[in-house]
Amino acid sequence: MAMEVTQVLLNAQSIDGAVRKNAEDSLKQFQEQNLPVFLVSLSGELANEEKPVETRKLAGLVLKNALVAKEQHRKFELVQRWLSLDGNAKSQIKACLLKTLTSPVLDARSTASQVIAKVAGIELPHKQWPELIGSLLSNVHQLPAQAKQATLETLGYLCEEVSPDVIDQDQVNKILTAVVQGMSSSEGNTDVRLAATRALYNALGFAQANFSNDMERDYIMRVVCEATLSPEVRIRQAAFECLVSISSTYYEKLAPYIQDIFNITAKAVREDEEPVALQAIEFWSSICDEEIDILEEYGGDFTGDSDIPCFYFIKQALPALVPMLLETLLKQEEDQDQDEGAWNIAMAGGTCLGLVARTVGDDIVPLVVPFIEENISKQDWRQREAATYAFGSILEGPSPEKLIPLVNVALTFMLSALTKDPNSHVKDTTAWTLGRIFEFLHGSVVDSPIISQANCQQIITVLLQSMKDTPNVAEKACGALYFLAQGYEEMGPSSPLTPFFQEIVQSLLTVTHREDAGESRLRTAAYETLNEVVRCSTDETAPLVLQLVPVIMMELHNTLEGQKLSSDEREKQSELQGLLCGCLQVIIQKLGASEPTKYVFMQYADQIMGLFLRVFACRSATVHEEAMLAIGALAYVTGADFAKYMPEFYRYLEMGLQNFEEYQVCAVTVGVVGDISRALEEKIVPYCDGIMTQLLKNLSSNQLHRSVKPPIFSCFGDIALAVGEYFEKYLMWAMSALQSAAELSTHIAGDDELVEYTNSLRNGILEAYSGIFQGFKNSPKTQLLIPYAPHILQFLDGIYMEKDMDDVVMKTAIGVLGDLADTLGSDAGSMIQQSVSSKDFLNECLSSEDLMIKESAEWAKLAISRAISV
Repeated sequence: MAMEVTQVLLNAQSIDGAVRKNAEDSLKQFQEQNLPVFLVSLSGELANEEKPVETRKLAGLVLKNALVAKEQHRKFELVQRWLSLDGNAKSQIKACLLKTLTSPVLDARSTASQVIAKVAGIELPHKQWPELIGSLLSNVHQLPAQAKQATLETLGYLCEEVSPDVIDQDQVNKILTAVVQGMSSSEGNTDVRLAATRALYNALGFAQANFSNDMERDYIMRVVCEATLSPEVRIRQAAFECLVSISSTYYEKLAPYIQDIFNITAKAVREDEEPVALQAIEFWSSICDEEIDILEEYGGDFTGDSDIPCFYFIKQALPALVPMLLETLLKQEEDQDQDEGAWNIAMAGGTCLGLVARTVGDDIVPLVVPFIEENISKQDWRQREAATYAFGSILEGPSPEKLIPLVNVALTFMLSALTKDPNSHVKDTTAWTLGRIFEFLHGSVVDSPIISQANCQQIITVLLQSMKDTPNVAEKACGALYFLAQGYEEMGPSSPLTPFFQEIVQSLLTVTHREDAGESRLRTAAYETLNEVVRCSTDETAPLVLQLVPVIMMELHNTLEGQKLSSDEREKQSELQGLLCGCLQVIIQKLGASEPTKYVFMQYADQIMGLFLRVFACRSATVHEEAMLAIGALAYVTGADFAKYMPEFYRYLEMGLQNFEEYQVCAVTVGVVGDISRALEEKIVPYCDGIMTQLLKNLSSNQLHRSVKPPIFSCFGDIALAVGEYFEKYLMWAMSALQSAAELSTHIAGDDELVEYTNSLRNGILEAYSGIFQGFKNSPKTQLLIPYAPHILQFLDGIYMEKDMDDVVMKTAIGVLGDLADTLGSDAGSMIQQSVSSKDFLNECLSSEDLMIKESAEWAKLAISRAISV
């Protein structure tokens, strides 16, 4: 049944483009013409010891790609395609794959492991290939070592592919036994031990029952801890990775081992190679994450509702843990500030220290202050930088009362260091720390201000001067200014920054034009800070914000005067356009918020819209996301006048709604349709057919990311509210889509992420109902809505009974109950009285502590009592 594919696979890796293209085409053609023979041929190539290693490896990869895809809908198609494949072909393929696990060639074994796991991921949930795990386990007891190594690797991949409920406990026990034996120090072969340790990492999610059994858990923990002492660095690293995973998955089972784990991690952090030390620090960061979550969720008082108690591991380890982390801060790398993705022991230690501060609060301060005092003025830059980093790391968590006295002492010192320290690392960390001070200890949340008239001028002078420093320091200085501005946002009509506004804006614009603004995210940071300074500005500086409009418009205009650009330049141009559109969006929102400035701003509206349309025209296939958002803001400000832009803008709106690939663009566009509906009201009618057709198409597509569906429903509500009874034309379609989504969203049991999604879906559906009912109110056509009322009440009953709705959904839901009564009057009154839970739901909302829910409920109560008394 198989065919010869070696030469084609060799050609597919040729350096000659034409040969390569030719080979790829013939593989594609072969696959389309005869899939079973194609897949059998590939598995034969992979299993054949006489073939070159590179064609075997490629054969395995092509085979794997025939089973999996990233996009949800394509994934589903490939699963169905495999399941419906001829049984005989599937058996041949599986036999070849299992045979390859004993190959002496590492690449072939490893590829086969991955493909077997992908096949298992499809077949095991459908109760197919039941003998797989048994035959893998019998391999583990075989020699040679390489077969053992490949089999353990396969078991690891398999655990990654399938969910724990697919494999029964008896088989789970056998897999864990094999894996843990492979890890034990008595296993002489390093590769086997490494594969076993990595497999355990993937299998931990299956071990719930085993971790609940003291003896089994002790055994697993002992083997993992022993593996952290292996002479082979990759095994030590993999063993610590297992400990990190255990710390989050089985936090509540750690108490008996925590002292030993502390000793092992401390030794690794101080003495081991970096990859191992990083994982050892990560263990404590992970414990912090667990304890922060528990303490946030239960607010510190452990009443009966806590699933997991907090064991206060961090608090107990503090006296030993903090000194260990402070030592790591002195292990900086020379060029870490320039490297975007840098990660090393010092950075990991500082990150962990920050998490410890959030976990234990005030208790960390006395343990860190002596380190800061001792090192902050030392000759060696590493000591100054570490002291500054330690200070910056503990600013979130402890109380302002504890920190502000320290900050008041440190502020002048830091401002001086930022301008005068000879070392760039120290300046970088100092600017970052100032940013953290302004983020957590400045603004309306803090009683005693750290910034006074006296030091405000100095702070701004130093930050603006630092924006001329190297890109990494300048970027951190922009960040500090960002939080400085943000802290003054709620300060009332006048802000201490007002006298400096012009100078700040000018300095930020200068930064955006620096030759090296592309490094260290500097240009982006400067625009983000400019946006924040504008957003938090007061009426006093409104004339200056108005002067900024033509400046930014000119900058955007300059990006459009295009020469022929390379693809790299085009990407940079698009990014810059994004920053400028984002800046204009903030300016438009700011100026549109008060009548006098809005009136002056309107003189620019036509030109700005013209620029946005030209930004769209730069791109052939995709719509520019930031330009779309800025247009939403413009529509809000221009109101009904926006209608004049619609003939030209509509095609881009349609393009955005059709963009399934970049679903964020699609979601943003849906939001803008809502903005435009609110702005245009009935003037949107001429465009409704096109918009509603596209939105209904999007809902029925299985290619569109699910996160876009809730905003589409909300958008129905916006459109209905804008066009009133004209919506009758779409009512049947919209209601049918809403109904099927509503049914989907009531019976959902799942993880937190799913519950969150379900709530956003419910909220979108409810916003649609609300808009439709309000849109039809007082029109002669309200009768059209009566047939839909029972289903809507049933939906409200359903989500009330589920008891998992969040506050947002609760407010929208009780509002819909009111809209129903308000629009349908006596027709709804009797239905509401008969509904299962309306009364209980209303009473629950009336006694809510959330004011918004309470207000909605009081309005609904009024509307219902009017409907009933008619």
